[in-house]
Amino acid sequence: MRFVITPPREARAESDLFVLLHKGDIVVSASGSYLHPVSGISPLLKPSALSMLGEWHGVAVWVGVIDDLPQGVTTAGVRSLLMMASPDEFTVLARAVQLTHWLEQHRFCGRCGTATMAIEGEMARGCPACGLRAYPRISPCIIVLVRRGREALLARSPQFAPGRYSTLAGFIEAGETVEDAVHREVFEEVGVRIDNLRYVSSQSWPFPHSLMLGFEADYVRGDITPQPGEIEDAQWWTPEALPDLPPSVSISRLLIDRWLAHNR
Repeated sequence: MRFVITPPREARAESDLFVLLHKGDIVVSASGSYLHPVSGISPLLKPSALSMLGEWHGVAVWVGVIDDLPQGVTTAGVRSLLMMASPDEFTVLARAVQLTHWLEQHRFCGRCGTATMAIEGEMARGCPACGLRAYPRISPCIIVLVRRGREALLARSPQFAPGRYSTLAGFIEAGETVEDAVHREVFEEVGVRIDNLRYVSSQSWPFPHSLMLGFEADYVRGDITPQPGEIEDAQWWTPEALPDLPPSVSISRLLIDRWLAHNR
């Protein structure tokens, strides 16, 4: 793996690289790269929104927020870049977006309102007045492909691109187990009961700070009843007749492709 998450450090070297965000978008150079050398951009960086991401081929990579764009660069939407990224690139960009969101939301202590400070050697912000520490938030979610013989249950949200269907997903509630969340979300969203849960894989999903836990499950009983306001449509699909599917970089597509590989 070319990118490795490492403990943060405060000092920056001339060889370090930066992922830059401008008004929520990723800054891209004229050559198409989103990794920028520190020379020329240092004066533009906002110290309150600066954090080390890890190492790329042994070189430290940071994320920074800038208000003014240097000459010769453009910006690209985070989602569009992620959809085209390799696994290592996805990790870098997802981590950059998540840490930037966290830094923006934790400039001040949530208990007493004092300005927070970076804690050396940790990915954390600390309050010098009351001692409260804040770490980057991660919100666990489940995502599941429900199978019925050779069929898969795919649904679409009103927010999806026209014609696109995907697997079911939802956040894990406080005090809830992962398994209970899978059962609850499937029943809430489409009204069917499932069994035989199998964990498959996970994926960081920076919109804004989700961790997707991917499962497969078997249909048991019930008729599809889409949840109003959440699910626009849901259907059973066969490998021979599929709708528009999520991008290949997403864990939902991984679950779908696994199902297809076993049913063709």
